[in-house]
Amino acid sequence: MAKLEHVGLDEVIGYFDNLEDPRSTINRQHPLVSVVVIAMMAVLAGAGGPTAIARWAVLKEELLLRLLKLPNGIPRKDVFRRVLSLLKPDVFHTCFVNWLESLRAKAAKATGVDRPVLAVDGKTARRSHDRSKGLGALHSVSVWASEYGLSLGQVACAEKSNEITAIPELLRLVDIKGAIITIDAMGTQKAIAEQIIAGEADYILALKGNQETLHQAVIDYIDQQSENDFAKVAVRRHVTEETGHGREEIRSYIQMPVPETLPGLELWEGLKTIGMVTSVCLRDGKEMIENRYFISSLGLGVKVFAHGIRSHWGIENSCHWCFDVTYREDESRIRDEHLRENFAWLRRFTLSLLKQHPKGDSIAMKRLACGWSDDFMLEVLVGTTT
Repeated sequence: MAKLEHVGLDEVIGYFDNLEDPRSTINRQHPLVSVVVIAMMAVLAGAGGPTAIARWAVLKEELLLRLLKLPNGIPRKDVFRRVLSLLKPDVFHTCFVNWLESLRAKAAKATGVDRPVLAVDGKTARRSHDRSKGLGALHSVSVWASEYGLSLGQVACAEKSNEITAIPELLRLVDIKGAIITIDAMGTQKAIAEQIIAGEADYILALKGNQETLHQAVIDYIDQQSENDFAKVAVRRHVTEETGHGREEIRSYIQMPVPETLPGLELWEGLKTIGMVTSVCLRDGKEMIENRYFISSLGLGVKVFAHGIRSHWGIENSCHWCFDVTYREDESRIRDEHLRENFAWLRRFTLSLLKQHPKGDSIAMKRLACGWSDDFMLEVLVGTTT
């Protein structure tokens, strides 16, 4: 236990100083900050609900009594459930802002990336519905800083179709200045493009049927220019090849200036270029070809354009896959509205902490290590290594 004597949680605790306690003052036995920090530590170690948090806390009583203010001992599961149910998700998320800014600054310094790709994407926790109460499954939209391995914000919405209203709210929570924002077709909206440009960021927005006229116009223009191999436009091209998991994939990116004749061009703030990605995937002897189309406020620079698109697709492997497989989010049956949103944020934030730890193990192994070793957990939590 020698290492633990030199580890303090003062900085971690400080991030929650302004978090207002939503509980009644009557019979309030456990400090709010201590309850929240225990919950976060338990989720790092594998807990998936209030019962598991309380069980972990009892097993770690000696450690927790040394690190946190717990005048009345270890809280029971009802305390964790009540606190995480009463805390409003937007307030709970806001108290992490300064911590996230610190992590982002460290990640930027470590990676040398000062213009990150911020992927905006939605995910549904499939078993979080409660039909008897008319509560649909939790669908949340989050911002993932691809190069940093950081989840910077989250907003819940009733269903996928509500992403259009959730995305602007989410972008207001995050410092987007200087970043490249990537969004699936659902978020390809004029108001969202305008908001991103106003925030001094750039965008790459996917096109599909929800912007049917624009989508078809981009397809037609690119097809027309391809007839003479783009001889009349300042096209930029980039090709990548990847092999692994029993498949080979070649991606061909093209980017060109937006044509002045594009319908509704003046309505899309900052729009400068259009592009297409052709993916040729060979798996088990079968070839699949897919074309995807995009609009962007980026100037010509196809490698930056390609990196932004590839980083957005990477959210499925580096973020959503972890929630599905390591955190088993789809199996969660937490059905209290605030509780499930706050737990979703705890998963996203603890994943960010695990991503920042330099040890090369998988996220699953790091999470197991947090359960096995108090020293390792505190390294992840405090952001130091010994």
